[in-house]
Amino acid sequence: MRIGFIGTENSHVQHFIRFLNIENRHPGARATALAGGRSERNRELAALGDLQTIVDKPADLVGAVDAAIISSRDGAAHLEHARPLLEAGIPVLVDKPLAASVTDAIQLLDLSKRHGAPLVSYSALRFVPELSAFTSDHAERGRLRHLHVVGPADPDSPYSGLFFYGIHHVEAALEILGNPVVEPGALAVSAERHGGMVVASCLLDGVEVTFTFLVPDSENRVPFHVTSIFDSAVLAQNIVLSPDYNAPALAEFLQTIETGSPRLNPSQLLSPISVTAAVEAAL
Repeated sequence: MRIGFIGTENSHVQHFIRFLNIENRHPGARATALAGGRSERNRELAALGDLQTIVDKPADLVGAVDAAIISSRDGAAHLEHARPLLEAGIPVLVDKPLAASVTDAIQLLDLSKRHGAPLVSYSALRFVPELSAFTSDHAERGRLRHLHVVGPADPDSPYSGLFFYGIHHVEAALEILGNPVVEPGALAVSAERHGGMVVASCLLDGVEVTFTFLVPDSENRVPFHVTSIFDSAVLAQNIVLSPDYNAPALAEFLQTIETGSPRLNPSQLLSPISVTAAVEAAL
């Protein structure tokens, strides 16, 4: 399986190439092509993984790859980058976020369905094993009443504001809650900004959820942190990503291609975009 990459400025691409071509974690799958022209970055990546093909545009990957990974930092570019691949029936992994608007996300999902091209998108936080401790699957604690997810994010990010990093908070919360479906425009959110901090609250699947987004700077970066409040217990813990935090998303993508059964259905893929858009609108 020949895998091409778009948005190669993202450090995640280097991780994926390491998993595929250097450590050979997935026999039968290999990184083979890069889009974006012969930039210094692409020449470095090509040398790192012995990739032979560099093309100018995402559409130029059609015919040269069997699957593609889009890691462009700005989710507003993901629809444009994915469109020619999905139209050609090529499976696509969109590195978080799926899109930076509900409209773009719906179009991506529609392209996937119409052309029979598998489409997946994940935050790495979904795969952190510790998340399972915060769910409602612990009868001795009673009902999950309040979920609080804290982490770095900048509402003024040039990469579509909170969609760039705030999507991690949202996908972690949805994962803890069992991935309930949130329809576009159906979520009421209250949000306030205090300098470099945004606090947003909403009711998700009957659980009060609070997101705290703190803008990082050169000296300070708050860790991801989750607090779950149950009827008879409170659990709080920092969430730490391993050096291989992108590996599970790649494995899930390849498994989806092989089995045709994605981890999340289209409504569940759309839900984090619906939630983040609601937070942005509340601000």
